[in-house]
Amino acid sequence: MSEPALQIRAATPDDAALLHELITALAVYEREPNAVKASPEDLRASLFGDGATAHALICEQDGQALGFAVYFFNYSTWLGRNGVYLEDLFVRPQARGQGAGLALLRHLARLAVQRGCGRFEWSVLDWNQPAIDFYRAAGAQPMDGWTVYRLDGERLAAFAAGA
Repeated sequence: MSEPALQIRAATPDDAALLHELITALAVYEREPNAVKASPEDLRASLFGDGATAHALICEQDGQALGFAVYFFNYSTWLGRNGVYLEDLFVRPQARGQGAGLALLRHLARLAVQRGCGRFEWSVLDWNQPAIDFYRAAGAQPMDGWTVYRLDGERLAAFAAGA
């Protein structure tokens, strides 16, 4: 008998605890088990509250959550068009190899095309070879020559204050 079909759905406020669980599992996988500061309530407010700019998807099979994606729309001045930025993609280890990651990625690619976006992009940790192989197999190309910069916490506050 064949496996039940994978289903991708938009997350709802009722999924905040599930998203928190999956985000925490992602942090553990990415060797940052204590990095998650957001609570389920924070996720509920930031993903589903008024003015929310990020969105979440859940991949399910037979009612069980296998993985998630969080994304937002960005903008390319060179293209003069919006893009989709994939903030996080995670599939539970026991569900890997069953198509959940590909289904989430393809769902977002279709969304980008439907919305007339000029590109779909994301970052991957340089040591995460399984993810790199997965993305290359999907046809994605690395953006060699680009480095990500970040201001956060005290550095962000100090810079904003002009210090």
